[in-house]
Amino acid sequence: MFERFTGEAREVVRLAQEEARRLHHPSIGTEHLLLALAAGQDGTGRALRDRGLDPDGLRPRITAALDAGLDAQALATVGIDLDEVRRAAEASFGPGALARAGRPAAKGHLPLSDRSKKVLELSLREAQRLRSGHIGSGHLLLGLLREGGGLACRVLTDAGADLDALRDETAARLTGGTA
Repeated sequence: MFERFTGEAREVVRLAQEEARRLHHPSIGTEHLLLALAAGQDGTGRALRDRGLDPDGLRPRITAALDAGLDAQALATVGIDLDEVRRAAEASFGPGALARAGRPAAKGHLPLSDRSKKVLELSLREAQRLRSGHIGSGHLLLGLLREGGGLACRVLTDAGADLDALRDETAARLTGGTA
């Protein structure tokens, strides 16, 4: 399948791996694919950023979603302000410090999560559906939106993105239609 990827799509996967490493995650999740898509310099990246979905705005949302497993209310009952702890940890150790606590930095090739594998499979199906001979970053975004159950879609929804409108606009751009 990777032989059908455009240079931009290959770059998305490479950047997603960098994002996962940066956050000290053991695999490439849908959230890392989203960050890489939003960082892209092609039409897909511009479309996401035009909607206010830039990597710098998405990273804190992703970190917050990952940190949601920490029970802020329970900590508050014993006088611990989780937001203040997070700010202090990130000021000292960088963004995502709590999310990566206790995990060594990832080295070498990082595997794709099951959901990310599904996104790649769905991107191929989207390319076929649109009668495209290649898989570009727009197809990756359509695959991510079609998968729908990963952290990336949750973050997009929480950021106020209209997933149906984003899907329609992306498909129209890929087929030469107007959006």
